[in-house]
Amino acid sequence: MRAMTTPADPTRRALLQALAAAPLLGVLPSACAAAGWPAWRVLADSSLSADGRMIDRSQDDLRSTSEGQSYALFFALVDNDQALFDRILAWTANNLAGGDMGKRLPAWLWGRDAKGGWSVLDANPASDSDLWLAYGLLEAGRLWHRPALTRTGQDMLAQVRSTEIVDLPGLGPMLLPGPQGFVEDGATRVNPSYLPLPLLRRFAAVDRDGPWAALAGNTLELLRQTAPHGFAPDWAAWRDGAFVADPAKGAVGSYDAIRCYLWAGMLSPRDRLFRAQLQALSGPLRRLRDGGAMWEKVDTRSGAGEGEGGYGFRAALLPYLLAQGERTLAQALRSSLPTPEQQRSDAPAYYAQMLSLFGHGWAEGRYRFAADGQLQPRWR
Repeated sequence: MRAMTTPADPTRRALLQALAAAPLLGVLPSACAAAGWPAWRVLADSSLSADGRMIDRSQDDLRSTSEGQSYALFFALVDNDQALFDRILAWTANNLAGGDMGKRLPAWLWGRDAKGGWSVLDANPASDSDLWLAYGLLEAGRLWHRPALTRTGQDMLAQVRSTEIVDLPGLGPMLLPGPQGFVEDGATRVNPSYLPLPLLRRFAAVDRDGPWAALAGNTLELLRQTAPHGFAPDWAAWRDGAFVADPAKGAVGSYDAIRCYLWAGMLSPRDRLFRAQLQALSGPLRRLRDGGAMWEKVDTRSGAGEGEGGYGFRAALLPYLLAQGERTLAQALRSSLPTPEQQRSDAPAYYAQMLSLFGHGWAEGRYRFAADGQLQPRWR
């Protein structure tokens, strides 16, 4: 659902030099991190409007997506900024969900139309954003003791259950990418990066009669069947009792799939699927151990790739590497990332900055997910 550009980046040689010079650290430093979250401030200053709209300035329509809103809401929660959280939530509800996300899932795309006006450009919701928004509301309600947020999060989960989850014959519950347009000619299209297991664990604890625990297990099966070389695809499809290459997007893994490794690394080590998921996604680890950079695009059927992912890709792999004890590799990637000051001087790069906030923020210890999916922000 997203088009994007790739910012310029250091070459592979620079990355390998960083690896050679990296100190042998037991953990990535976190105690020295500045108060507040400087990297989040950079993105907010460049891309977040005063009324809470996250703007993707790489697109001609200066779009806002439910994805961007959901991530911004999460980062405001991690940064313990209730006023900003409320502004982001209000803009999302008022402009994408008719004023009440408890009654209507938000449209995925809003921006400038062909006539120069500003409105919803595609009313179909995006389920990954719906999950992140519901999670942010549930955890904000719990951490800030605001029951109204909790109720809205629960209402969103109920909508997801009724409109975005289907029962696949021979498998069980699976998340559709959105309510409409993903079942055609006997194939049900899915997106593996839409299914972060920490969120599913939290939903299972909140909604005990829901499909969330089974959905977590089916997410692992999705990865096992579609990542024969350990690289996740952006999209896949369920057809005739098995997951196959997506009929529209093929078997490529790129800007969506990079999030699969990110979510896997952030899963609690106490989760019973922790090791199994990392094993299913072993491709980037082998690639980095061999001295290569993470590819921008991978043919998941052959395991061959091309291009080099930008700094957002490298940041997204930090939790993945640390979860597997690869501290030296993680430090090499971390050393190659632009500082918040460097990001501030560059043109806004919404998606790369989002990936960096998730990955680098986790590596700095700004947040963790408990085994039951509860958010554990550093400020708490």
